[in-house]
Amino acid sequence: MKELRRPRRLAPGARVAVVAPSGPVPEERLQAGLDVLRGWDLDPVVAPHVLDRHPRFGYLAGTDADRAADLQAAWCDPAVDAVLCARGGYGAQRVVDLLDWAAMRAAGPKVFVGFSDVTALHEAFAVRLGLVTLHGPMAAGVDFLKNARAQEHLRATLFAPEAVRTIASAGRALVPGRARGVTLGGCASLLAAELGTPHARPGARGGLLLLEDVGEEAYRLDRILTQLLRSHWLDGVAGIVLGSWAECGPCEEELRAVFADRLGGLGVPVAEEFGFGHCAGALTMPLGVRAELDAEAGTLTLDEPALL
Repeated sequence: MKELRRPRRLAPGARVAVVAPSGPVPEERLQAGLDVLRGWDLDPVVAPHVLDRHPRFGYLAGTDADRAADLQAAWCDPAVDAVLCARGGYGAQRVVDLLDWAAMRAAGPKVFVGFSDVTALHEAFAVRLGLVTLHGPMAAGVDFLKNARAQEHLRATLFAPEAVRTIASAGRALVPGRARGVTLGGCASLLAAELGTPHARPGARGGLLLLEDVGEEAYRLDRILTQLLRSHWLDGVAGIVLGSWAECGPCEEELRAVFADRLGGLGVPVAEEFGFGHCAGALTMPLGVRAELDAEAGTLTLDEPALL
């Protein structure tokens, strides 16, 4: 698996666009997130349809065409240095096919941040743009707004990425060992849902796979991982890093047993409880950079900073 192109880091005064490619955004949370970004000496601009709600499907932030237009306009605006997602939910898959990837490629690399449902866009940005992206907190996310660690780790990644080349967790090794590869991944259910689509990677071969999810019972996570195994998408993966599993269960022991059963047989290091995803203090994880995983030490060390 090849490393991807790294966009440039942000500097004070950088303009960042906030978009909503997935679910509807509460205005009060959006305003709180904008205040945080302004406190970092950034210049946030809100895309026109961020506060929209789809006329029929209340789980979408506006129509597919409008959400796609916001993302594309922000990305292609030469005055915008980064595009930050406001929240996840559902809907990113509905906009991927509406984007003009040639125009976005011509616009050049810039920072893209989000997680959860945004996993579908991370995959597309890797496949269509060959670009490093950041699996990190979103501008109107509850965990981001209420947690200093999540804010500080994202801020450091954006402004001083060399300061966070080693990402350390308080977790443990499900399968001990060390592995090297290029980071990829995100929300497990979205990775499974992307299989067979034109914007998904053909597999995780040679990669360090980051996995997390929210609200999935143990049997559904079993099904998701089994699908990734049966499709041979996990063939040749170098190592696996497990993040948070908020509202999954019903109990931690059962989840751990599922992970051991479905992933333990791959014969690669597996680190767990790594502290990214749907959790308080979520770490920002670069996707598309070469790194070394030490499962026992609970560290992921990037060969180079995530951003130039």
